[in-house]
Amino acid sequence: MNNFKVTDVRALPGDAAFLIEYKNTAVLYDTGFAFTGYKVSDNIKKILGERNLDAILLTHSHYDHAAGAPYILKRFPKATVYAGEYAEKIFKKNSAKALMREMDRKFANKCGVKEYDDLFDQLKVDIALKDGDRFTVGDLNISAIHLPGHTRCSFGYYIEELGLLLSSETLGVYDGKEGVVPSILIGTDAAFDSIKKAKKLSVKQMVIPHYGLISEDTTKIFLSLSEKSAKETYEGIVDIIKNGGSKADALQFFKDKYYHGYIKEIYPVDAMELNTGIMIDLIIKEKNAIG
Repeated sequence: MNNFKVTDVRALPGDAAFLIEYKNTAVLYDTGFAFTGYKVSDNIKKILGERNLDAILLTHSHYDHAAGAPYILKRFPKATVYAGEYAEKIFKKNSAKALMREMDRKFANKCGVKEYDDLFDQLKVDIALKDGDRFTVGDLNISAIHLPGHTRCSFGYYIEELGLLLSSETLGVYDGKEGVVPSILIGTDAAFDSIKKAKKLSVKQMVIPHYGLISEDTTKIFLSLSEKSAKETYEGIVDIIKNGGSKADALQFFKDKYYHGYIKEIYPVDAMELNTGIMIDLIIKEKNAIG
């Protein structure tokens, strides 16, 4: 039996930060918000004690996944940060960091946090990855899997020895019951191709963004649910627009279908409306292109 351990080290449900331990190796899968970064670091410290955090594996450049990295590196300066090549480019853009800063502060204020260190200018990638790159972190041999669809920079991490896939939001977010919520921001074809790509891997279990480790039984059906959900969302939005509905109607369709229960708890409404609006615009544009 593969003796790996996955621990939820999030400070808030909306964070994305999970600690993976295997033998003498510890890696962090995403880091969460900036304003929770030190708290996530404290949670990791409680588990690792004097042990080192070996690496941070970023799935993409969004603030709820990556903004906590500089805060964690303050406590664990020896950790190596891995992410896709395009994420590295984004972290060098002042405009991108300004948007991340704005959205992080907005949600921090809603959570009652008014003041915290601003370390956005310290966002960095130590090792920028291409699709299929293989690298070793301690006892773990990891393959970088480019999974565009949610963002251009979206990556997953596959550990073949463990049959473990650290998933990407392109493949959807689990609602804790029987649903998978799609979040496709750059292209539906890219997202469906990424789902097919993931299906070809020999995966026994998955760690899902904003949720954590899912069971082997759920893993067996997750990607089928992901594909089904993405298709239903695409077709539902197209049908609304074809029948004279508005973008607001399409957004309400998405909210009614997905924005409740656990998803509402983890998904800040501003980010949900922004991302879903982008997805609706994308689908309308694609539909007009194909007729």
